[in-house]
Amino acid sequence: MPDLATGDIVTGVVEQIMPYGAFVRLQNGQKAMIHISQLSHRFIKSVDAVLQPQQEIKAKIVKIDERGRIDLSLKALEEPPALPVQRAPRFMPAASTAPSVSGNSDDFEKKLSSFMKLSEEKNSMLMNAKNGKSGRSPRRKGARP
Repeated sequence: MPDLATGDIVTGVVEQIMPYGAFVRLQNGQKAMIHISQLSHRFIKSVDAVLQPQQEIKAKIVKIDERGRIDLSLKALEEPPALPVQRAPRFMPAASTAPSVSGNSDDFEKKLSSFMKLSEEKNSMLMNAKNGKSGRSPRRKGARP
């Protein structure tokens, strides 16, 4: 029976499904576990949505603890998903009003100055709205809307 090590790819059969993961009997007879978080890069609501009892699987050993317990991962054998496209934060100026990127330190200073000015304006608007200084006269108690 060869020794197993972290990083090895092993084959086994799913023996038991639990809400938190599945227990797998490896070909060498040892028992291992796959936690629900290691089933896929996607969100998995239920282990039995991915695995079934008696299903043969191939997985990667991600951990062997000091007591000899083996943790497996199906996710480690999958291609990671492409990174989502990052949207600009809401407080940033629109692309058409932002200075162009050229790597020049003067451009950086201009961008920083523009950002600070815009941030101060928005912060001021928020503070005025919070303090009831939105340009409208405050409602009196009991007044009609």
